[in-house]
Amino acid sequence: MARKFLYFVAAMIVLAIAALLAYRLFGTQLMRAVMVPSETFQAQREAPRNIYARKIMWLAHPDAPGNPALWTPPGYTPGEPGTGAAIFFIHPTSYINRDHWNAPIDDPETNARAELFLRGQASAFNEAGDIWAPRYRQATFGAFLTSVADSERALALAYGDVSAAFDRFLKEAGPTRPIILAGHSQGALHLTRLLRDRVATDPKLKARIVAAYVVGWPVSRATDLPRMGLPECRTADQTGCILSWESFAEPADPSLIVDAYDQTTGFNGQPRKATPMVCTNPLTGTADATAPATANLGTLVPSADLKTAT
Repeated sequence: MARKFLYFVAAMIVLAIAALLAYRLFGTQLMRAVMVPSETFQAQREAPRNIYARKIMWLAHPDAPGNPALWTPPGYTPGEPGTGAAIFFIHPTSYINRDHWNAPIDDPETNARAELFLRGQASAFNEAGDIWAPRYRQATFGAFLTSVADSERALALAYGDVSAAFDRFLKEAGPTRPIILAGHSQGALHLTRLLRDRVATDPKLKARIVAAYVVGWPVSRATDLPRMGLPECRTADQTGCILSWESFAEPADPSLIVDAYDQTTGFNGQPRKATPMVCTNPLTGTADATAPATANLGTLVPSADLKTAT
């Protein structure tokens, strides 16, 4: 009996090693197989420009009850409403279903996951001002694992929603209030386009930008940055500039990002391949900087229900 048990354990170890090896060799292909939608992209109407006048279209809004972006850990409080900067936050991908190329705007699971991201990410800004974070028909996670044309169509639809939300944000923020822009992952991708299309072409708007946090999406110093309207932040006290970085768990494997980056064209029409990325150290606020582990003040451990953290 003991020998059979040992055989079973040995077999499980072999299977685990084989599975790990298969993932290392074919991980990207496996993810594509299970995450990329099999249906053809279905064209949808552009978001009406006034739809973001409806509070239901915002995951976070200064007037919204139960605003997830106002979450704080014990001992901290958000800033006084109506003071400080107006903050436009674009949440990362929370739709991982392969049934559609774009998330239904009212999908409960997708919105719940997005609210979780706001508690963990957008809340970092709630002492600095009021936060607006729109719902949008985000592209599904699988759209980032393929180069088919349907992927670009899905991202274009999502960006159209973000652009419409940004129009409303600017109207509600008023003509003089300082602005902070922030996005993570897919949200950061859409933010790069907002910077190119809206900020770079509007000197008055550009003058109001305190900072743009383009986190979790690569920005080429050579082919993107010159068309985005703002310079790279080089010092911790610099304003009117862009911060961008990406982080990877150990053992770090950025190949999925780098491979896609090398196959794309920058905002100036030139290849991004082998061009340096904007890399801000979030601990120091400076470019291409290192920092000791002791510079990190720590992190928060979430509760089992992910509603809070300490």
